[in-house]
Amino acid sequence: MQFFDLLSQNEQFLLFSALKVLGVFLVVLPMVGASVLAERRVSAWIQDRIGPNRVGPLGLLQPLADGVKTMLKEDFTPNHVRKAYFWLAPAITVIPAFLTLAVIPFGSQLGSQKMVIADLNVGILYTFGIVSLGVYGIVLAGYSSNSKYPFLGSIRASAQMISYEIAMGMSVVPLFMLVESLNLSEVIAYQAGGAWLVFKQPLAFVIFLIAAFAETNRLPFDLPESETELVGGYHTEYSSMKFLLFFLGEYANMIASSAMMVTLFFGGWTLPVMGLDAPATSILGGLAHVGIFIGKIGLLMGLFIWVRWMLPRFRYDQLMDLGWTRFIPLALANILVTAVVLWVIH
Repeated sequence: MQFFDLLSQNEQFLLFSALKVLGVFLVVLPMVGASVLAERRVSAWIQDRIGPNRVGPLGLLQPLADGVKTMLKEDFTPNHVRKAYFWLAPAITVIPAFLTLAVIPFGSQLGSQKMVIADLNVGILYTFGIVSLGVYGIVLAGYSSNSKYPFLGSIRASAQMISYEIAMGMSVVPLFMLVESLNLSEVIAYQAGGAWLVFKQPLAFVIFLIAAFAETNRLPFDLPESETELVGGYHTEYSSMKFLLFFLGEYANMIASSAMMVTLFFGGWTLPVMGLDAPATSILGGLAHVGIFIGKIGLLMGLFIWVRWMLPRFRYDQLMDLGWTRFIPLALANILVTAVVLWVIH
């Protein structure tokens, strides 16, 4: 504590911000590995197979083996690709997922520090702005590969992500009409004083959830990668560490989407059953809030995994029809109904 007392207020802020950034990385990266293992286990269970059970006790070290194997593969760059864009695309794909986590409150507070890297007053606008950048990495991957299958995959991804971002963005408008703030910490505080927003806005949650499947290119909306049609889509030409970045980006996006749904609809770090609704007054309470938040993310990640292995892929025309003629009108109707109800109440 004496060391911190010697630092100025700005220096303490920078130090704690750096520690929170490091903490997020140290939590998210193991969660990616755990998600991969869970996905392989669940798929094996659904398909009546054994699944990974050789590397480490009960196969728990399988994600580590997969990561090491991928990194040790030959990093091959085909001669026909546009090299600068080809190398840049994986980084542009994975970075937005981590930037999104910067504004999500993953706990109440630890000591005097809020458990959020950047407590922005326009947190949700920042989130949608950053998420929209992820499509550029996919488009660059398809364009730079100079191959028809990656190019078709990138075109599909750009149309799909733009379409469902509209529905996703409009689905959260009623939430902020209720909360009267764009700050994600205040969204959690609003739910701590009453019911979770999933009970007040169930339609908004359903639209956001399905749009999240489309945004993360997960089944039943994995048209940009569909192996039976496009070999592997936009990452067909990639190998080794570049492919690993795409893989990491997909699961990091799933974690970021789950964290956003926990924040917006499931009370964030709160848990009314155990009386953990108020900001923590002790270190142990702060850690309990972080654990609750991570546990809720784990449940939503389980839903992502279960849906992938239980539902068939949509046709592309069905995908676009669902977004434009179903979800966008439903989201607009939800905004209108919420506005009328609030006007009548007030």
